[in-house]
Amino acid sequence: MDSYKTPLGEIKITVIGHASLLVEWNGKYIYSDPYSEAGDFSGREKADLILITHNHYDHYDESAWSKIVTDRTIFVVSQDVGKVSDRYVVLKNGESYNYEGLMIHAVHAYNVNRRNEAGELFHPRGVGNGYILDFGGFRLYVAGDTEPIPEMKHITGIDIAFLPKNLPYTMTDEEFVQVANTIRPKYLYPIHYFELDVAKLIGMLDTGITMIVNNK
Repeated sequence: MDSYKTPLGEIKITVIGHASLLVEWNGKYIYSDPYSEAGDFSGREKADLILITHNHYDHYDESAWSKIVTDRTIFVVSQDVGKVSDRYVVLKNGESYNYEGLMIHAVHAYNVNRRNEAGELFHPRGVGNGYILDFGGFRLYVAGDTEPIPEMKHITGIDIAFLPKNLPYTMTDEEFVQVANTIRPKYLYPIHYFELDVAKLIGMLDTGITMIVNNK
């Protein structure tokens, strides 16, 4: 767990595994893409807010979030998940949601080149989301499943970024570093990876970017 001070109060970050994250903030527990194979959620704190980047089984996993959900939990989800109940807030790319002063901005996350055996992009444009969580100017970027995309040049002022790095679904080492050096977060957390050459990646990053792994 890592702690950071923000204008809206201290946040504590835990990378649970795969793309699953937990952000603790002012007594609230915010999860992103809880996934049962990333860890046991039965003993985790109950969720006040759950972010879902897209509807693939390893991101929208009822067997995981059913263990942390309550009748007060709010879901912020992508279009392909949809409005399952009144507690679901569906955001399109470019839309935002104010959660008790925390601004959540949905941004693009998609594939440009990587396709399945049928020739379809794993993650088409305009379907899934990345999210920027703005704690009064302290900004977290949860990239979702994506490759380097043109919209990333507009993602600025990021303090902490969570970027995926695996094939065939997201990014190579070189693309991961390309995105990091484009958005230039102060702190960089790799997620959604199967293997990680930490020394190689750190050696390719621009100065001023600190990469953090295994913070459980």
